[in-house]
Amino acid sequence: MIKKSLVALCLGLISTSSIAVPIAVAADAKSTNRVLPDLTIGCDLAIAGGGLSGTATAYEGLLAGKTVCMTEITDWVGGQITAQGVSALDERPTQRTKLYFPRGYLEFRQKVQDFYGKLNSGYCWVSEVCFIPKDGDKILYGMLKSAESKGKGKLYWYPNTVVKELIVRNRGTGKQINAVVAIQHQPQPGTAPLNTEPLSQTIDDTYSDSDSAKFKKQKIIFIPTYKTPNQQATQPADWYVVDATETGELIGLADVPYRLGLDPRSSDEPSAATTTGDPYCTQGFTYPFAMETTETPRLQVQPVFYQQYAPYYSYELKRLADFGVVYTYRRIYSSGTGKPSKFGGINYTAPTPGDISMQNWTWGNDYRPGSAADNLILDRSQLQTSGQLQPGGWMGGLRTDTLRKGEEHAQGFYYWLVAGSTDSQANPDPQSPDYWVKTPNPNQRYLSGLDSPMGTVHGLSKYPYIREGRRIIGRPSYGYKDGFTIAEVDISRNNLLDRAKMPELSAAANRRLEASLSGVNALDVLTGAKVTPRNRATIYADTVGIGHYAIDFHPCMQNSPPEAPNNRERDGARQGGGQAYPFQIPLRAMIPQKIDNMLVAGKSIATSHVAAAAYRVHSFEWSAGAAAGTTITYALEKGITPAQMVEDLPNRSPSIIELRKRLEASNNPTSFPNTSIFNNNWQEWK
Repeated sequence: MIKKSLVALCLGLISTSSIAVPIAVAADAKSTNRVLPDLTIGCDLAIAGGGLSGTATAYEGLLAGKTVCMTEITDWVGGQITAQGVSALDERPTQRTKLYFPRGYLEFRQKVQDFYGKLNSGYCWVSEVCFIPKDGDKILYGMLKSAESKGKGKLYWYPNTVVKELIVRNRGTGKQINAVVAIQHQPQPGTAPLNTEPLSQTIDDTYSDSDSAKFKKQKIIFIPTYKTPNQQATQPADWYVVDATETGELIGLADVPYRLGLDPRSSDEPSAATTTGDPYCTQGFTYPFAMETTETPRLQVQPVFYQQYAPYYSYELKRLADFGVVYTYRRIYSSGTGKPSKFGGINYTAPTPGDISMQNWTWGNDYRPGSAADNLILDRSQLQTSGQLQPGGWMGGLRTDTLRKGEEHAQGFYYWLVAGSTDSQANPDPQSPDYWVKTPNPNQRYLSGLDSPMGTVHGLSKYPYIREGRRIIGRPSYGYKDGFTIAEVDISRNNLLDRAKMPELSAAANRRLEASLSGVNALDVLTGAKVTPRNRATIYADTVGIGHYAIDFHPCMQNSPPEAPNNRERDGARQGGGQAYPFQIPLRAMIPQKIDNMLVAGKSIATSHVAAAAYRVHSFEWSAGAAAGTTITYALEKGITPAQMVEDLPNRSPSIIELRKRLEASNNPTSFPNTSIFNNNWQEWK
């Protein structure tokens, strides 16, 4: 533990020559938010968010012998694949065939194989790796404890914990986070256990530092681990804080520059659906649930709110209009003895009693708000209006009522699947009213309870699956005067120069687009010749990780509320969808503006809206986390900040070269095989 005087110093309660500048912390030292904590922990890495990127960051930090503190709003590690319920790994065939993934991700896949005796315990057809979420939590936590033992690091794991405040001070020419204030909650004696109520019913309480009828609170402050009295004076940074939350929570709390939702159309984002941008139209979020096939029909009770959401539900496409197809898409447990079946060109084994399916369906439990009245993730103006940027005012940055509607929407979809009916006369399917009739499927049971796959009494995932959160704008650098961002032009396989299919650009913007895509044919831009676009992703000198996935959209809806009858997706929001080239994760995309000892991992790195649609799946999140953990370890050892590593780009600094060698030596790839400006043959990687 750290002495109270040092805690007071970190919180700015006593005078120093370096003045503390609190963010979202009261400036008055007499404020109740400035009292000493219940618990103070020293860390080398403080990670907010125990999802895949946070877990990967911790994994690498522990293997390197560091002291790692990690908070998580739920009580499971793993994010997407556990607490968010999406326990079917999104992978591209070539990357999977070559097993070209970070070492921790490969270890997880192997442990799934060992746990079940097979990679695909559900014979799902969306992936080759499907499993039960609660088992994923056990496996991942075991990996962290093993890494702790092997690397002789120390893990301080704080589940049911949220970040409430950041203490930021001036240091040198920039700012650094001096302390992280968090609140952990536990059920009051004699009350219901955690995970009894859905998130919308508890989230506001969890961000309050006062005890409530439901929860007993503990205030925890994370500060740097000081190994010598003068370390603060000799190191550029004493520790690092990582935003690995699902929504970019620390980004919003720290008030660093970021984007949210649709970007304005430009030469970097030529397919954008709007010329002005729209922060309220983010990708939809989803509450997955699990259902089990039964021997006999079961009574299915219609939720009281069902009729409100029923107009939205659909199988979406003619080739998918089959209960067996939807059920087995993300089936996470099965005996595999079902009858071989086929529908719409899709082969699957029919559901049999005891099979368990996890549902994550676009026109099912996706909830897709897109207006200022119902968006889930609050933008900066909304945070200001709601007082969340005021000292002690942070409440998570989400709209609680939209969470509630997403929860109801998901439970309504279960009823539609098993008991709802759709026909072209009485109750038309919103997407395809003229070619199919849906019938009930009553031999199903909605799985709920603390021992269920989702680990909740209500049966929904502990936290919604978030496809898109706040996305930082990186620091200005060579070629990026307004701040670094990975954009559509950097990864898309679409013919972005086809003006007959793409939205209109100005002549000047079109020439900039040609220049961006020209690659080794840049001379054509200067001579005015027809440009032959490169057939690869942008190559970054500071790449520290990899990813590969399609540009996959679940767009917001055109009208509010999203479940309104006859609603449709936002016009033009899928224009940029399609295949992507294998891509890289540059270190610049993980470094926010303003704060020198903070990194961003996971979905909140510096990407555009279109690029984020690919930079969001499981293996990418792990790769970004592995890069964050390794970069921080290197930075602490070498006495250099990540921002200093990239300040000489496009020239690679010795530190970047050394960091990449370290990542590669630990089997964390930083580029795909044969990556070169001259290699335009990526057909194998579709």
